[in-house]
Amino acid sequence: MDYIKVDFEIKGDDAAATSEMLVAWLGELPFESFEETDEGIAGYVPQKLFDHEQLTATLLESGFTESISFKTSLIPDQNWNAVWESNFEPVMIAGRCYVRAPFHPARAGAEYEMVIEPKMSFGTAHHETTAMMLEYVLETSWHDKHFLDMGCGTGALAILASMRGAASGVAIDNDEWAFENTIENLTRNSVTNIAVRMGGKEEIGDEQFDIILANINRNILLDQMETYNKALHPGGLRFMSGFYNEDVEAITKAAAKYGIKLQHQREQNRWVAVKMVKE
Repeated sequence: MDYIKVDFEIKGDDAAATSEMLVAWLGELPFESFEETDEGIAGYVPQKLFDHEQLTATLLESGFTESISFKTSLIPDQNWNAVWESNFEPVMIAGRCYVRAPFHPARAGAEYEMVIEPKMSFGTAHHETTAMMLEYVLETSWHDKHFLDMGCGTGALAILASMRGAASGVAIDNDEWAFENTIENLTRNSVTNIAVRMGGKEEIGDEQFDIILANINRNILLDQMETYNKALHPGGLRFMSGFYNEDVEAITKAAAKYGIKLQHQREQNRWVAVKMVKE
């Protein structure tokens, strides 16, 4: 899959704050990752999902047109792995879970070690949302639990849940790259009790789960809230991330309509992850 790289040049005295606000606005669009540059930020979006007019309209709506300009370039599929490998470093989560690529050496003494091929799929533990969700997985009891990892990306959350003792799980993503990458990473980590499905919320069907993990984005989480409610056993846990602290109220209100209450939340760089329980 080819990607479009959008380089945003940010002008003005408060470029750092403008960058943060810009990423928040762009979170409504199908960008999969961002990185800081000397001129501002760069965003990556699948070519098939890139809409130049939509991006221009979003910038107009946000009021950034005077301080921000952008240019686009094509990142061919065959070049992407090399880009990731050149920037990918191992990550230690909560001092317990070591996440590395196949080309990194193993680390003795880690309670859990995951080997994740650093392809374009979201979920290499470098992003704040993935790191916070992995912390919740480490803190949760998984014995005999059947779980759903919705928007699984690389499959990292599902893999750690299995390592932590989950009985079985289902991992779903609507991106073919993520679907194939999850299967590859499950095999790489010798995880055999997780079914991987390609598609959206329709792939859940009538299945019921003890725990639901969903690290996606605000709009999709709100759209799928009722689906998650139907799929979660009473007393079940739901962990969600992929949104900012200013979105917590909307997320918790939508969940509360279905008797799902906020128990805990954590934050890193304005990104938030929440733990909820179905009463």
